[in-house]
Amino acid sequence: MRITNKMMTNNMMSNINKNKYNMSILEQQYSSGKKIQRPSEDPIIAVRALKLRTNLSELKQYHEKNIPDAFAWLDLTESAITTINGRLGEINTQCVYGATDSLTAFDRSAIVQNLIEMRNQIYNEGNANNAGRYVFTGYKTDSSLTFLEGTTDYSYEITESQSGEDILLGSTVKGSYSLKDFEDVNQDFEDAPKLVDYRRIQLSYDKLDPSVDPAISLKFTLTKGDAAVDFADTLITTTSITDTSIDNHYEPDPDEIHYIPETGELILGANVYNDLKNAHNIDITYNKSSFDDGELKPEHYFDCKRTNTVTSDYAEFVRPEVKQEIKYEINYNQKLTINTEGIEVISHKLGRDITEILNRVDDVVETEGKIAEVEKRLEDTSLSDEDRKKYEALLGQLETELVLKKEIMQDAFTQGIRTSDNEQTRVNMAAADLGSRYVRLELTENRLASQKVDFKDLMNENENVNIVDTIIAFGSAEVIYNASLNAASRIVQNSLLDFLR
Repeated sequence: MRITNKMMTNNMMSNINKNKYNMSILEQQYSSGKKIQRPSEDPIIAVRALKLRTNLSELKQYHEKNIPDAFAWLDLTESAITTINGRLGEINTQCVYGATDSLTAFDRSAIVQNLIEMRNQIYNEGNANNAGRYVFTGYKTDSSLTFLEGTTDYSYEITESQSGEDILLGSTVKGSYSLKDFEDVNQDFEDAPKLVDYRRIQLSYDKLDPSVDPAISLKFTLTKGDAAVDFADTLITTTSITDTSIDNHYEPDPDEIHYIPETGELILGANVYNDLKNAHNIDITYNKSSFDDGELKPEHYFDCKRTNTVTSDYAEFVRPEVKQEIKYEINYNQKLTINTEGIEVISHKLGRDITEILNRVDDVVETEGKIAEVEKRLEDTSLSDEDRKKYEALLGQLETELVLKKEIMQDAFTQGIRTSDNEQTRVNMAAADLGSRYVRLELTENRLASQKVDFKDLMNENENVNIVDTIIAFGSAEVIYNASLNAASRIVQNSLLDFLR
């Protein structure tokens, strides 16, 4: 085979270009630290790099954004629950102290004031919000758990469900006397006040709407077992405790129910109670149009219908059968519930019991005031024997009344102990559930942090060059390139004259 100069020159130029290209590639890798500069240089590395970068971007979204947001929500919820639990413990302590029978009027006043403040603090914790979203209100994150100020702008029709087990035993004093009775010449104060026990359904709200027509202000349905019991023939009488002309607010006829809007109670007759005590479900629908600052909003707890009395806007709220879970995606196909609903940690029962303690304490203070006034009048030496005897009889009956009302007051404090214990149990369960989710989030965070390191190592291994190996390879390529130039210089030195000689 004949090798011409042209062939040798072409081969020389081709080899020089190849060596220069190899040196250029190594120089780019050395200066950039990357294996390739364009996908076409190595499609496999390019495709793998895209996948790894996508995975790392997703990991960063979970680890640097979603999980910190979830931690912020859970931390705020945990702080609120811890505060609520602490206040419940203090309420329990105060109720234990209040249940003793050796308290002065000042002691009782201090206890009641503490109870009111702690109740308000608990309800205020229900309005905790994270970046403008209320954490205890389920899907309604734009609505506070309680009314932030007193209002009469909304009228609610509330449907509340209870059972026969929720029926309470109550007590009241009948036959109480006042100083006005002294002016009655026919009053001899021979009938002593007595304790009246009754069965009641305590609704979640007081200060309800009274109505002449009970069908407007109250609807009453019952499911006993699987069968609905018709209460259409049951007489439900709306009675006001401020009406002193009525003497049997708490003593309805056996087949009658007394509805007391001011206290939010249904007083059950004996036969009605026997029908209800084993009921599985008692649905009671009632109306309320006035709410105080700090009262829980009905839409977060009950099926209800709300009408704006100013604009006539109407809204209907239905409590879902399942929990309103707000979920964050914290990893690939992995979601975590971050919210705890207010219904799990804050109830109406606590507030209602504290209000009842306040009312019972007020009853005792009122009677003590009447006793003090009678004793003051007895100090008047100008009293006639007849008036003195009458005042002494009144004093004796008031002292009896005081003993009975103190007994009722202590029962109210005892009920407060039970309720605060039950509420603490509920709050502890919610705290335990929150804690388990918090631990799960921490484990996921640790795993994602480890995965981020692993993916970064894979990316470095896939994209980056080993600088030491690249320097060595570049030095070798440079030697080869220079050798090829040296060889080429020897070949191109020969000319046609060298062959003609």
